[in-house]
Amino acid sequence: MKQKLSKFIFPVIVIIVLGFMVRFGFTVVTIESAQQAVQNEAFDPAKYVDEIWMSTLLPAYDEKSVNLADVLVKITPDASGIVQKETLAPIANEFGLITVGESHVYMVKTTGKVTAVNTESSTGTIEIQVDDYTGPIKVLMYIGTRIPSDETSVRDAGGFISFGDFKEQTEYGKVASEINKRVLTDILGSEDKSSWIGKTIMVEGAFSIRTFNIIQIDMTEIRIVPTHIELGD
Repeated sequence: MKQKLSKFIFPVIVIIVLGFMVRFGFTVVTIESAQQAVQNEAFDPAKYVDEIWMSTLLPAYDEKSVNLADVLVKITPDASGIVQKETLAPIANEFGLITVGESHVYMVKTTGKVTAVNTESSTGTIEIQVDDYTGPIKVLMYIGTRIPSDETSVRDAGGFISFGDFKEQTEYGKVASEINKRVLTDILGSEDKSSWIGKTIMVEGAFSIRTFNIIQIDMTEIRIVPTHIELGD
């Protein structure tokens, strides 16, 4: 009798549960999906950057940036713009830092004159003739409308945002992307940059030299991501 009753009750329970799911919109998910959702919800890159942008990150660039010309004069490309990797490490150790991924990153400041504006691509740039530097390395600065997705200079150059601070590599990457978004909105804004040609400019920011698995480094140009800009006449 108990076996017959249980055979009858179980289908009824299933029907009731299904009814509740349909009525209230329950969704069945795997445990793995639920855990991933919790992790994704727990980390908010915008909130993380909010907490460090004005209090830590921007002040660090104001206080610790080195003169860009002092860095560039130490780098001596050959006629083709190539520099041997082993000659760059001492410069990075003196003026910047070397990441675990073997990028040489620098917090820099400079003044100069805007000599060209390139807005033909979404990763637009200006060219700056840097004061006190007459060498062959071209200095460009990103102006948007976007910054390349693999650009992490501002995140890395200060040395206070560490991969070990995050649960996953994706979180570390999201922080770099969020910082670049702030650069576009807070530092560069929506102003038409074509009017900058011929103007003097003061810039703070960061640039990287990638050296991983490379022996001969192309140093024909560098690209700065700005954290502060002042335009003159």
